[in-house]
Amino acid sequence: VQLQASGGGLVHAGGSLRLSCAAAGSIFRINSMGWYRHAPGESRELVAVFPTTGDRTNYADSVKGRFSISRDNSKNTVYLQMNALEPEDTAIYSCYANIWTPAGGSQVYWGQGTQVTVSS
Repeated sequence: VQLQASGGGLVHAGGSLRLSCAAAGSIFRINSMGWYRHAPGESRELVAVFPTTGDRTNYADSVKGRFSISRDNSKNTVYLQMNALEPEDTAIYSCYANIWTPAGGSQVYWGQGTQVTVSS
């Protein structure tokens, strides 16, 4: 199983970016999917979670009202729409997915990080 993230970049404050993370491989079922971010000198922060389909999404307080997580189960893909970006959102964003496979049971897989830089 592999996760491929994309969509990071450089944007001015107030701008928007959309991150994508697609899971591929021998996937039987995807449970939760979400995004973390890690800024220099800061602890890793859970940004948004899309739990098992049908459950409520969760957001860090710092991004509520600005970020939106969504999921396309037909594509095994999770998205993070980021609006009204602030310089404080600058970080490496990493996606994860809790995936069940017959061979390995439930495991957490990680995508490569994607850099988001917001200039003031």
